[in-house]
Amino acid sequence: MSAHKRIPTDGGQGLGHNPFAALSSAGLPSAPEPPVTDPATLTKPPKKSRGRVDIIRQKAGRGGKTVTVVTGFVGIGLPEKEQLAKAIQRACGSGGTVKDGQIEIQGDQRTEVARILTEAGFRPVFAGG
Repeated sequence: MSAHKRIPTDGGQGLGHNPFAALSSAGLPSAPEPPVTDPATLTKPPKKSRGRVDIIRQKAGRGGKTVTVVTGFVGIGLPEKEQLAKAIQRACGSGGTVKDGQIEIQGDQRTEVARILTEAGFRPVFAGG
């Protein structure tokens, strides 16, 4: 059998050796002062727009019932659309669904839908009749 070299586990040298201890900061510029921020001028940074969505009121082919349709979502998946639809349904007090990548809400709820979409960072546009 070959002899194995053992590694000491007693800690060895202390970790107190600092290679930068001999350096001096003489001649270096001082650190910049942090900018003074006035609390009165602090505002929330503007939310990044998540894109334009169209809000359409439809009646055709729905037995005379009015439906608010939100379409034109870009870059969000089905789970997020379903969450958004649930929030809109709660706020409007009406039913709805997500169908073919669009959110459909029962009734003419365009203004309430637009408010919720604006809060979510979208740019709603009323399209159609």
